Amino acid sequence: MKEILEELERRRDIARKGGGDTRIEAQHKRGKLTARERIDLILDEGSFEEFGMFVEHRSNDFGMEKSRIAGDGVVTGWGTVNGRTVFVFAKDFTVFGGSLSEAHAEKIIKVQDMALKNRAPIIGIYDAGGARIQEGVAALGGYAEVFQRNVLASGVIPQISVIMGPCAGGDVYSPAMTDFIFMVRDTSYMFVTGPDVVKTVTNETVTAEELGGASVHTTKSSIADGAYDNDVEALLQVRRLIDLLPQSNTSPVPEIECYQSVTDADASLDTLVPVNANKPYDIKELILKTADEGDFFEIQASFARNIVCGFGRIEGSTVGFVANQPMVLAGVLDSDASRKAARFVRFCDCFNIPIVTFVDVPGFLPGTAQEYGGLIKHGAKLLFAYAEATVPKLTVITRKAFGGAYDVMASKHLRGDLNYAWPTAQIAVMGAKGAVEIIFRKDISDPEKIAEHTRMYEERFLSPFVAAERGYVDEVVMPHSTRRRLARGLKMLRNKDLTNPWKKHDNIPL
Repeated sequence: MKEILEELERRRDIARKGGGDTRIEAQHKRGKLTARERIDLILDEGSFEEFGMFVEHRSNDFGMEKSRIAGDGVVTGWGTVNGRTVFVFAKDFTVFGGSLSEAHAEKIIKVQDMALKNRAPIIGIYDAGGARIQEGVAALGGYAEVFQRNVLASGVIPQISVIMGPCAGGDVYSPAMTDFIFMVRDTSYMFVTGPDVVKTVTNETVTAEELGGASVHTTKSSIADGAYDNDVEALLQVRRLIDLLPQSNTSPVPEIECYQSVTDADASLDTLVPVNANKPYDIKELILKTADEGDFFEIQASFARNIVCGFGRIEGSTVGFVANQPMVLAGVLDSDASRKAARFVRFCDCFNIPIVTFVDVPGFLPGTAQEYGGLIKHGAKLLFAYAEATVPKLTVITRKAFGGAYDVMASKHLRGDLNYAWPTAQIAVMGAKGAVEIIFRKDISDPEKIAEHTRMYEERFLSPFVAAERGYVDEVVMPHSTRRRLARGLKMLRNKDLTNPWKKHDNIPL
């Protein structure tokens, strides 16, 4: 018996070393952790239970039968994050460059199936060179099996991808179908075809970083939701996000003990909105003063910065925040902002996370670039997302809510549950200046008449009380009471029961 136990330990030691000490050292020299080191960081200490440690590939072509390594380039299993079950797989770059084989794919498929059956989040850690070309179509079939499970799990369990090295070819499509993607600056990149192929086909000379680095995908393509300076920071931030998410679409929103009062007034909010309607202010200040302990996990912070999306807590319970940002493009809605917010709203709705919306929007961004780029369809995505959402929806109009953008931003007409306005709110088809120049165009040469018309228009149409009179806002509230009002509203809406008409699935304007 002793010999058998010793043999087991020997095999385990070999498997844990993956591609061996030399390759592990090379991984460290690149500033990267190994697959097992990453798993140890993301999960609670000692909680990892591994599956398939001794799995090997079955290929006998191109001399592969002479090179078999336990684990076959991916580490899979489950553990806990702050006591809550999470499934995980991490590609091991030290073994065949983390490339995907048939056996490698089967290991991933196994944890995907287990995560779905047990209704727990799954985290994929990517550091790999694509499909294992020695296996040909068997590897491609493995990819498709993984993709199919990504689709089936979508909206059922949270799926998170962490790109911590190369991620190319077929490897990029699985993360693309997950809920969140995080990258590491300077050491991770994603692209369908690499720099060499790009050079051959288009004659463009580009580096891997320029083609698909973290800066590209967080600022230009919107593929990634966040980027961090190193492996450790990225993994700790993923732990933080997991804490905010429910286990599945049938699990309750996570709650923790809240030590911050929701009844204390914050007088600083009474002066947040400047007297000058054209002067910007930072909407994140309002989010931080509304969320518990000023704790806010922002999603896609570097992309479409004219809208802010992310998670926080109110009275210990997770909520999703969506807010126009007056500091960037005056908070106007454009194609990128609409897509960003629509995806976030739909995620919240999938997992029963209440949505708090702060509105200060002068309208949609005009111009040929926006129209040619499909602003109508992209703007409709946000409208569609808010309209179909059945979770509690609470809206606060802080200043401008003009034109169609007023409707789109979780208005009462889109089944908003509680719609509040600050006394500084201006709700109208457009701003006073533009409206007066259209309505009273015959007086446009008379500055005194235009000034009088503008004053009259502002009093009659820009006041929040006009919308309140029609019931389009439920109450005009004092800014300092915003956190208390939202906390009470969320508590009242806990048992909200709203369902949409049965359908196989909707047809959102993609």
